[in-house]
Amino acid sequence: MKVLALLLLLVVSALGKRVFNGDQVLRVHLEAEEQVQVLQALENEQAWDVDFWLHPVSVGRPVEVRVGQASLSGVKDYLQTHNIRFFVIINDLQELLDEQEAEMKESEALQRSGSEYNFGSYQRLEAIYNWMDTLVAENPKLVTKVLIGSSYENRPMYVLKFSTGGTNRPAIWIDTGIHAREWVSPATGVWTANKIAVDYGKDASLTSLLNTMDIYMLLLANPDGYSYTHDNDRMWRKTRSRSPGSSCRGADPNRNWDSGFGGPGTSGNPCSDLYRGPSANSEVEVSNVVNLIKAHGNFKSFISVHAYSQLLMYPHGYTCKDIPDMAELDTVGQAAVKKLASLYGTRYEVGSICKIIYPASGGSIDWAYDTGIKYSFAFELRDTGLSGFLLPANQIIPTASETWLALKHIMEYVRDNPYYTQH
Repeated sequence: MKVLALLLLLVVSALGKRVFNGDQVLRVHLEAEEQVQVLQALENEQAWDVDFWLHPVSVGRPVEVRVGQASLSGVKDYLQTHNIRFFVIINDLQELLDEQEAEMKESEALQRSGSEYNFGSYQRLEAIYNWMDTLVAENPKLVTKVLIGSSYENRPMYVLKFSTGGTNRPAIWIDTGIHAREWVSPATGVWTANKIAVDYGKDASLTSLLNTMDIYMLLLANPDGYSYTHDNDRMWRKTRSRSPGSSCRGADPNRNWDSGFGGPGTSGNPCSDLYRGPSANSEVEVSNVVNLIKAHGNFKSFISVHAYSQLLMYPHGYTCKDIPDMAELDTVGQAAVKKLASLYGTRYEVGSICKIIYPASGGSIDWAYDTGIKYSFAFELRDTGLSGFLLPANQIIPTASETWLALKHIMEYVRDNPYYTQH
């Protein structure tokens, strides 16, 4: 049954902004393999309004799911019937959304009155793009804004390039915001870009790095989806492309890369949040990045920043077979998360995507690694589920600050361990 999904789409379309009054987020504990299968069946059940924030993969792994108010009784009965333990971690999702929106409006009002950009607040796409112009204007010898193409809805996609000169130098790629609802990711990216600009010339290690390498940062890898989360549906994940023959919009831009495309952890259903798209690189947001990376040809590291779960992952997602460079990437990752934990004690796990979270094919860092960019990593930022995609704004700067220590370690390692051949 797709009736409920279609009704929700009609409601969003008619009212302009989707509301989640009475929706709850449940944390589910899986204690047996049969329970994993029961949850996976629930995930594919279209009669109920369920949105899995953390997917059912294996025994012992946390599962978190948003359940629409009208489906709460049925879903809870379903879980109890199968003796699956759960508890409510968010009692009314809309209450949290209202609090977050009120905070944003207060910050926006201050900025309109002349206050500086607030790095500790979630910002709209337009505010982020305007800030990028300010950063470039204030650091013209270090930062340039590069247009790499447009999104499906014709929004510009800009990369911030940090460079001290030279042509086609070894480079590091960092992207944030590929999944629209993961707001702390681009917020962390903005803070990080500012940190790089501020610390250049003051931090000896960063200065040395930028004197030999370039850093490219794509702060909004999914601009259409990000805008949609502000104006229409805060829980939107995908792009906003149209799928022929379906009323459902968008594809998961991190299932659309040409690496294990169409494999496990994806869906061929355009209404699914894991819809891979009709073909590899079908999403223009993905092809824009692919074209830049291929044209440049000298990227040494590819880092994609997501949320949430507190993980640092390396390839692969489309297979659980160990990659040739697993030992080295694991060592780098373990040292990076140790640096991260040194600030506030935040604990991260390290491992391959397939083993540490779930099978996921067509992902960006798998593509980067398979293309020859050895040092390919993906972060899943705070938290471990108490707030999920609604991390309070007062955690943005602490999250970004600790993540910077891990990013800096990876970049320094890449600088000090150059490689020139593809594996």
